[in-house]
Amino acid sequence: MSKLVSTATAQLRQALEQAIQAAIDAGRLPQAPLPSIALEVPADRSHGDWSCNAAMAGARTFRMAPVKIAQAIQENLDLSGTYFDKCEIAGPGFLNFTYEPRFYGEVLQDIHRLGDDYGRSDYGQGKRVLVEFVSANPTGPMHIGNARGGVLGDALASVLDAAGYQVEREFYINDAGNQVNKFGASLEARYLQLYKGEEAVPFPEDGYKGEDIIAHAKNFAQEYGDKYVQASEEERRAALVAYALPKNIQGLHDDLARYRVEYDNWFKESSLHENGAVGRVVELLKEKGATYEKEGATWFHGEAYGSEDFVLVRGNGVPTYVVPDIAYHYGKLVTRGFDLAIDVLGADHHGYVPRLKAALTALGVDADKLQVVLMQMVRLVRDGEIVKASKRSGKAITLVTLLDEVPVDAARFLFNSYEANTRIDFDLDLAVQQDSQNPVYYVQYAHARICSILKNLAADGIQPRECGAQELSLLTAPEELELIRHLSSYTGEVQAAAKGMDPSKITRYVMNLSTLFHKFYNACRVKGSDEALQAARLYLCTATRTVLENGLELFKVTAPESM
Repeated sequence: MSKLVSTATAQLRQALEQAIQAAIDAGRLPQAPLPSIALEVPADRSHGDWSCNAAMAGARTFRMAPVKIAQAIQENLDLSGTYFDKCEIAGPGFLNFTYEPRFYGEVLQDIHRLGDDYGRSDYGQGKRVLVEFVSANPTGPMHIGNARGGVLGDALASVLDAAGYQVEREFYINDAGNQVNKFGASLEARYLQLYKGEEAVPFPEDGYKGEDIIAHAKNFAQEYGDKYVQASEEERRAALVAYALPKNIQGLHDDLARYRVEYDNWFKESSLHENGAVGRVVELLKEKGATYEKEGATWFHGEAYGSEDFVLVRGNGVPTYVVPDIAYHYGKLVTRGFDLAIDVLGADHHGYVPRLKAALTALGVDADKLQVVLMQMVRLVRDGEIVKASKRSGKAITLVTLLDEVPVDAARFLFNSYEANTRIDFDLDLAVQQDSQNPVYYVQYAHARICSILKNLAADGIQPRECGAQELSLLTAPEELELIRHLSSYTGEVQAAAKGMDPSKITRYVMNLSTLFHKFYNACRVKGSDEALQAARLYLCTATRTVLENGLELFKVTAPESM
């Protein structure tokens, strides 16, 4: 929460503890340990700004009805010197508190003072976090799930950064193992077919049939001719993969950059094989006594670590796919020393996570340092119907074809409007709609409306200016106070989003902020009111603009000045 809000709640907590102790000293409450005091924002703000359950929490300790405890606390409560001026008892004994007027003015001054830094905090205490996301297979184009994972991982990294963590973004390139072998076999078949004909060269049953494979083979042939037709299978496949894979990886770079996703690190799986990390992690597990041999294969004793047993190294000496992943995550948390590793994965990986955590535990690593955000699938909808193919090409919609149809702002905003564990029906029609039904348009319009107010006033020679406590105390309309209360909660929302690894909280926050601004705009005239009130309302407008910009920046959605 913002410094101002945390100061206010600390004052309130102290005042409540003193009131309970005073009630005990006065004989209004029996001698007993102080109950725990939980403060929360009431769902219905007409009940106040903060609510406390101390009376209910103390019922068993004090052996009294909560309402009587609440009355005793209220009688001994001194709110002087705090940001609160009223305490009321509600329902079975809730204590509800209301901010005093100066709090609202100080919130706005805080926003103006901090500007772009408003919402940032030291909640994460500088801990190092690595967020790995997308990590799409480099053997083909990115699909719609990657479009969701891209904004989820990127926005989560931004939220963690704003909450005071040191964050790095990483893409894990699967450039080794079975997928790349299949990629090489597919390229080889298409290359040889160019010279020997399709009848003479059967295509692998499980090969990649995409147009991109054919294009790579043709381009390779243009560059090298039939040089590799008579080469050994190993040499031919290696040359084809060495030619095509970097082009695919560059394509991932380019497509994600278009989606406004930039990484600090592109980590190659092949490096784990080359530097011996894969072999070392198996040896480490053996040293820890976490493996056993069965039918020539090396197994991990998963049952001893809360998982199931699984094969690490096959009888032919080849490690299974999970071993490089264990080495990779051991490297993140031990070799590279990150305090936390966060993976954003599809929900179909749910069975793989316990295996990974069990292996880390066996290696002496705190498995809680690996956090996995599992995201549900995405379905595309047009005209109320599920869409599987692009209108233009008739093929499956990829990240690129989606961005040909839907603005980046809309894609990023709408994908980040849902919690990761929620399935998304992504409405293609809604994403391009230019009205208030489209959430991103609605939020951007609130920002543009503020810019329009400022522009119109500037045309009349009226500029925003600093306002003192006396002028800001003129902001008393319910719509003004509700808007300021929401502005005051922004830092707390960022911290909650970081704690819950749920950046969609910020999307919902800016939507609610836009609604409250539109309400304020309709109820409170900025231009033409008394000069002091006009200045205070203009001050509120510019503070709202700042917070909207800060929120949208977290998921890299633009804040246009006109629409």
